[in-house]
Amino acid sequence: MSAATRACFRAAHAAAADWTAAVGACLENLAPLPEGANIGFLYLTDRLAQNIEPIAARLKAATGIDAWIGTVGIGVCASGVEYFDQPALCIMVGALPQRRFALFDAARQDLASFIERNRSWLDLNPGNFGIVHADPRNAEILKLIPALGEAASSFLVGALTSSRGIHAQLAGGLSEGGVSGLVVSGEVGIATGLTQGCSPIGPAHLVTEAEGNVIAGLDERPVLEVFREEIGEVLARDLRRVGGYIFAAVPVKGADWGDYMVRNLVAIDEAQGLLQIAEAVEPGSQVMFCRRDRAAAEKDLRRMLEQLKARLDGPPRGALYHTCLARGPNLFGQDSQELKMIQDVLGEVPLVGFFGNGEISNNRLYTYTGVLSVFC
Repeated sequence: MSAATRACFRAAHAAAADWTAAVGACLENLAPLPEGANIGFLYLTDRLAQNIEPIAARLKAATGIDAWIGTVGIGVCASGVEYFDQPALCIMVGALPQRRFALFDAARQDLASFIERNRSWLDLNPGNFGIVHADPRNAEILKLIPALGEAASSFLVGALTSSRGIHAQLAGGLSEGGVSGLVVSGEVGIATGLTQGCSPIGPAHLVTEAEGNVIAGLDERPVLEVFREEIGEVLARDLRRVGGYIFAAVPVKGADWGDYMVRNLVAIDEAQGLLQIAEAVEPGSQVMFCRRDRAAAEKDLRRMLEQLKARLDGPPRGALYHTCLARGPNLFGQDSQELKMIQDVLGEVPLVGFFGNGEISNNRLYTYTGVLSVFC
């Protein structure tokens, strides 16, 4: 890779009830900016979401960078640190090769306008990498994300905004309701990896009777009979105890490392012998069952980090981490253990990210995962 296509970054983070104080602290720590800095990433907790517009304006004025992307999370993160349930923000600025990236804003339903606005850039830059943020309130998100990846010829990563209020997205300007972000030319070196937060407790089962997202039969047997066998005798006695611990998972077809998308259990109807999950399935497809498991999640995170590090041809220059709201302190414990594991393996790489309502990798929507993207 030529020096012309390598990116350089600096990152900073701060927590303060006064957003001006938090931004000021970050700007002080970002100086001096990378030479030619022309892109900025901003993630802020929902405690500061109402101030995102003046924050973005202050950052643009202070840095001279017009291209900013970001969104809101109930939690945000930086290298070795997590901020939850407090006013905080994380900022990363960098220098990307000119004409090798493009911002897009608020694709909601129809991608025609996105394609038309960016046609010339997309024609010149096939095989791209997209960093995107999506609004979980949009009912079309499951369709919109893969459609956008196809339209932009991009491998998409990112996450769904998480907020108890404003679901703001930043991609040059502010928006809500759709998908927005950054598309980077394939000439810019970016490596990415995904780590699961749940581990399978049994094999994949063939769906033999289902309608929509309601399953009646697996492997030609009643679904709850199979389910009880796998979750064990203690949980099987009282299925009300499985919430937040046992999940369904849909294997990804064609994946070469056993990839799967975890989905919540929506309802269990013992009287009718039905299981409802948060994903439509049909006879002939496959479903597994998983459990949330800190030890397995830590092991898989380290696997992903070691494999990602082995793919790099030098120290990483910057990184983005999009992880699940159910991870962080809710899975790995207090004191920023998830982010410290990344720091232990990759070192003091400039990194920012947030805890989302769903994670995006390879144009698919995941849950309970972490998606790490490294500029190399």
